[in-house]
Amino acid sequence: MWETSREKERRRLLVEEAEDKQRDGVWIDEKRGFLDKLVSRRKRGNIEPGVGKWVSYLNREKKLDTLVGQKPVAPIAPKGIYLYGNVGSGKTMLMDMFYGATEGLIKHRRRFHFHEAMLEIHDHMHDVWKRRDDDKSIESTSFSWISNLPFDWKIKEWLIGEEKYKQDTQQKHILLAVADKFLVDRQANKSGASILCFDEIQTIDVFAVVALSGILSRLLSTGTVLVSTSNKAPEDLNQDGMQREIFLDLLSKLDENCNKILVGTEKDYRRLIPTDGLTQIHYFWPLTSDTRSMYEAMWHDITRQIGGNIISVTIPVMFGRCLEIPKSCNGVARFDFEYLCGRPVGAADYIAIARNYHTVFITDIPAMSMKIRDKARRFITLIDELYNHHCRLVCLAASCIDDLFQGTDEGPLFDLESFQFEGEAEGAKLRRDVLAEGNVGAAPSPTGLVAILSGQEEMFAFRRAISRLIEMQTPLYLERVERVHSSLQKQSSVIAKGSTVLQSAPSV
Repeated sequence: MWETSREKERRRLLVEEAEDKQRDGVWIDEKRGFLDKLVSRRKRGNIEPGVGKWVSYLNREKKLDTLVGQKPVAPIAPKGIYLYGNVGSGKTMLMDMFYGATEGLIKHRRRFHFHEAMLEIHDHMHDVWKRRDDDKSIESTSFSWISNLPFDWKIKEWLIGEEKYKQDTQQKHILLAVADKFLVDRQANKSGASILCFDEIQTIDVFAVVALSGILSRLLSTGTVLVSTSNKAPEDLNQDGMQREIFLDLLSKLDENCNKILVGTEKDYRRLIPTDGLTQIHYFWPLTSDTRSMYEAMWHDITRQIGGNIISVTIPVMFGRCLEIPKSCNGVARFDFEYLCGRPVGAADYIAIARNYHTVFITDIPAMSMKIRDKARRFITLIDELYNHHCRLVCLAASCIDDLFQGTDEGPLFDLESFQFEGEAEGAKLRRDVLAEGNVGAAPSPTGLVAILSGQEEMFAFRRAISRLIEMQTPLYLERVERVHSSLQKQSSVIAKGSTVLQSAPSV
């Protein structure tokens, strides 16, 4: 309502200025000298002196503030919470308990994991840029209200120029436009939100620093309550100093709007979740004929209980891409490790899988080493998304969970020296479209990228993946999967009754 009134009043002011310009013949004689034009402008007391478009734009905005009033300010929101601490300390569980308790009470609320949020930000930025290009191609339609005004063509050209300048000025602040859309629930057709739950806030690169700083600052300024988790305190999120001034603005907003709480424990509580000896095991190791036979038996049991044919299908991902699912059966999918993690796929693909399938089988998972570090990163992202979407995971792996990321004869998972060249290459192409179009500034130095790509973020991510894989085998997690995916309830109870422990010990 306020936006509509302001736009109507703005157009009225433009028309008044245009009437004054036409009445006083501003463009009647374009060949007049500079001094003649200056004297003519001085004589027109009701017309502003010749000023640049920026000053004219600001003066018009000030007049609108006086006539229409400034945009209504949201009431002061309660402080949010920023939870940080070690792997398995219960941060995500506490946030999810809070989010669940708000169902039916809070109209506008969203929950994001870091990967999902970054993809949505990219999607919104793409929409803003696309709309900008579309606007350029349909300018005649956008400015149709001007063509119907009783002015000569020179006056109309001026009006169109002022309109274009306003649009260009607003479009330069792309992150503000993205923030205003960030909390739109497209499926439920809800606009806005009052609570944002954000799991695993991290700043892995310059784009994450700039995007999160701009968007979270905007949301916190407009009354959104943030409940977030991270492995680091806010002041430690950006230890490499990328875009420091922008990041400091975010810190100020977090201090003002969130209570910081350290979940201070070294224990990984996921390891303490009780297990039932008769519970179905979903992680088989090592890669022997016996474990492979038991893995295949579980695949046949689950697909038989689900019903339907095992077929190959294609699912939509993002940005017009699709992903082929080699084996799919009514919410159950099967892959091998190389197909999911040995190709150039990423978070968008894994989110698409998690949204379309409640049960995922993965075969031939190797022990992670320096030789396949890129595959290890993708596998960690895959685990994050399957866990966040409450999917059941069945694995056939070369080693036990605790040894997956220990490295092999090829060396440990981290090698600081070799990361330098990879860091420089990735830095050059990292978010290149955003850097070109979004004015987010230069990438960090190669030294900074080395620290990011080979340091604490990855070590924490590996520990988190191991912790989550352990929890995904527990009855508590599997019961949660059944509650989220109601179609699983009947078939899982049938399987569980006849199950025994199917994990084999490694040969001595």
